[in-house]
Amino acid sequence: MEDAQSDVDVPPDAPYRILLSGRYLRMLLLSLVFGVLIALACFFFVGLQHWLQHEVWTNLPRAVGYREAPWWWPLPALALAGLLLAPIVSRAPGGGGHLPVNGLGGAPIGPRELPGVVLAALMTLPLGVVLGPEAPLMAVGSGLALLAVRRVKGASDPQTAALVATAGSTAAISTILGGPVVAALLVVEAAGLAGARLVVLLLPCLTASAAGAVVFTGFGAWTGLSIGGLGLPTVPPVANPDAGDFLWGVPLAALIAGAVALTRRLGRVTGRWTGGGHTAVRTVGCAVAVGGCLTAYALITGRSPEEAALSGQATLGHLAADPGAWSVAALLALVVCKGLAWSISLGSLRGGPIFPALLLGAAAALACSGLPGLGTTPALALGICAAATAVMGLPLCSAVLTVLLLGEDAYDQMPLIVLTAVVAHLTVLLVNRTADARAAAG
Repeated sequence: MEDAQSDVDVPPDAPYRILLSGRYLRMLLLSLVFGVLIALACFFFVGLQHWLQHEVWTNLPRAVGYREAPWWWPLPALALAGLLLAPIVSRAPGGGGHLPVNGLGGAPIGPRELPGVVLAALMTLPLGVVLGPEAPLMAVGSGLALLAVRRVKGASDPQTAALVATAGSTAAISTILGGPVVAALLVVEAAGLAGARLVVLLLPCLTASAAGAVVFTGFGAWTGLSIGGLGLPTVPPVANPDAGDFLWGVPLAALIAGAVALTRRLGRVTGRWTGGGHTAVRTVGCAVAVGGCLTAYALITGRSPEEAALSGQATLGHLAADPGAWSVAALLALVVCKGLAWSISLGSLRGGPIFPALLLGAAAALACSGLPGLGTTPALALGICAAATAVMGLPLCSAVLTVLLLGEDAYDQMPLIVLTAVVAHLTVLLVNRTADARAAAG
């Protein structure tokens, strides 16, 4: 009798009532199914993107008689990207997706806007746009989830649709961001939830992303196709951080985070300009300007413009495997030229903002690794973590992502990584507050 009375006294929104309800359990099952289907769609999306990228930057230059892409290659490639993107951003539903400078947030992309997002990504990212695939992937995940949930009886109410769309986005981005753990942490920090509300949101996201990760990995091994998930196959030899790494690391983390924050604010200026009228023409102009930045890198360094183009996934792996292959001057040129190209891309083109920032942070830190007392491995760790924190605004997620990227070498670097995330986050808050105060005063 007491048990019955206590059960009556439990509020209807108690956690166990929600989590064990038939409606919620059906949603978990939907998340599992959606995770599998979305992973398959994302697999072919990323595989096609990487195939096109290889054709544009490797096979096509060889077909016309070059060993690698010549210095002028980004100019026609990015001009073509601008011409292809201009009608999408000005006429297609949804404008080809969210503006990258606004991050990965915003309302979920619906089925009506999804074709424009896919076309914008597949037609422009392989041509050298300095953005990553993470935002289009999240759009694919949410769009497919919303399309499917409309056909499931009893699952079309707004609350269920929003939750399934979030799970779909999480499943999609987990395929390239190191797996379900990073994706789940991204959802936790971005949503700012706690307690029962956190569990209600997190379980469908974990279910979908875990199922998607299994399918993505297994299907990749079966087909042999390259999908280019974010990873560092080789990193510098392990080295325990000492006092010098922390003495140099803290100010360097603040410097990198501040530079990324200011570069992103420059992207906001570009975004206001492109959205202020004549959007199609200004989009083409910005794409050509990006091509000019990549060409400048090739002319300054004598290296391939491909290193500064694209999302930076491949270049980050090469940089981590052999930092000595880049001179300090080449690393600084990469930071300046790619950073400027990234800021322009953020405010005008379509894609994800995270991957190029990771390369910029790593390159800036490794350029300083010759400072007395600063090791190569600690520099790589703090550079990636500081840039990730600055661009995502999620210190915990950024620290975990850095740890997963470094693999076995991350264990000894964890104190430095955590401190870097804290310093970088506070630096970005200070930079943004100062800039906003000056803008208000002006």
